Formats: sequence, structure tokens, C-alpha cells
Amino acid sequence: MTTTELQDYVPEEEWPPVSTMLDGFGDQTLPASPALAATTISLQAADGTPIEYSFLTPSALTWAEGAAGGTAAYKAIEARPGIFIIDFVRGQDDGKGADAENVTIILDQTTGALTTAVSRFATLDGKVRGTTDFTHSNASGRAAVHQRSADLVGKRIFYRYSDVESYEHIYLNQGTFTWHCVRGGEAGLADTDRCMTWTVAEDLYIFFWTEQVMTVEAVLLIDLREQRSIGRMFGWDNPAAEPVTLPFNSRLSVLNTTSYPTDTHKH
Repeated sequence: MTTTELQDYVPEEEWPPVSTMLDGFGDQTLPASPALAATTISLQAADGTPIEYSFLTPSALTWAEGAAGGTAAYKAIEARPGIFIIDFVRGQDDGKGADAENVTIILDQTTGALTTAVSRFATLDGKVRGTTDFTHSNASGRAAVHQRSADLVGKRIFYRYSDVESYEHIYLNQGTFTWHCVRGGEAGLADTDRCMTWTVAEDLYIFFWTEQVMTVEAVLLIDLREQRSIGRMFGWDNPAAEPVTLPFNSRLSVLNTTSYPTDTHKH
């Protein structure tokens, strides 16, 4: 009998804290790339605010956004040749306070297309919640930007994050998906949440989701060709009252793709 056949519905009040995932997911195993060292990315936010990221070394950068700025440690992973996913956390107290922000940048050097996701926290009705702002631009000044995609709709994909953590995703439509923990610290937990997808290259997608039960903002690359995902989850651990940053990579398998019948009105 499979694990899922032994599982049952788990009420929200019995869900574990976000930090439960930390041990099972472990460290991100994909190597950091030094390729961005001594380079700079300049762009504008949607409101015209100038933004600049200067990669001083393979692991340290400075950032400037309008009048604000600072330094941070970063990791860049070259998901495919010339396509990078870059992550860093900024904010007071070395990113450990409620003002911490997780910045994820997806850069395609071949087209110049650049997507920046900034996840942060806000208190609503006395509860800390997450939100993520996206900026789509082009680092080379060209017109190409990442476009919203429906390519994942109908797919059911199995993700192996480690030897002890496995999840599945079911992509219902362009803005909604269901996730389910098959094995690991959240075994049996499942929910349907908001998501968005953008195309980066053939069979390579930026995927974002935000959770309504736990405070989690996730940004990742899903690579169907290489059968892996690379990204991070940025959440709020209520018991510890601090942010949780969870970089990850996984091996994936497409289990099936659903096609709806077109003769729904026939009897």
C-alpha cells in the first residue's frame, strides 16, 4: 500500500510550521556559477524607479533601488547556458527580521529578457502574510521580455526534492494549481493556491506560487527538458517569528497531461 493510501485530510490547525521543510529539503545541491562576477544589471521598475545590481564577486553584490541600497551575499545558478537564476536576501538584521526581502532574478543573456521577483512580508489582521512583486524588463535594451504561459496547464508533475521529500503539482489553469506532499515533513498536506507561469525558453518556465494557509512565496525555474526545478521558498515561521529561506532543486517527472473532452454536450 502506498503512503498516500494511508494519508487522510489534515485540518489546517494541525499543519506544522514552515520550518518543518528545512531539514528534509536540505541544502541546494546545484553549484553556484561565478560567471556574473564583475558584471552589472540595470533596469527600471514599473514606476520608473532605476534599479541596479552589481555583482562584485562570485558571491557578493551591491544593489541600488532609487535612494535605497546595500550589499548582500548571492548565489547564481546557470540553469542552461546563458540563463541564470540569482537569489539573495536583503533587509535589516541580515535578512532575519520582518523587513527581510527575498530577491530572485531570472536572466537570459541570449535575449536580454529579465524577470525580477521581490518577496516581502506584510501584517494583515494581525497575521504576517507574504506578497511578491514582479518586474519584467530587458537587460540589453531590447523588446524581448518573459511572457505569461499556459504550457503547464493540465500537467501533473512529481518533484523529488531529496531522498525524504516528494511533492506533486497539478496545474489546473493559468492562475491556479494544486500541490500535495506525497512524502516528507508535510506528508498528507495539500492545497489549491494562486500561481503564475512565464516562458523563458523551450520547455523552461518561471513558476510562482503563493500559499493561503502557510505564509510561503515560491519562485522557481521548471525545466521540463532537463527534468528538474531550481528555486526558493520564502516563508514566515510563526512559532519562531522569523523568516525562513529555503533554496532547493529537485528532479521531476511528468506523470501525465490532462486533455478535456470536447463533446461535453453530447449524451
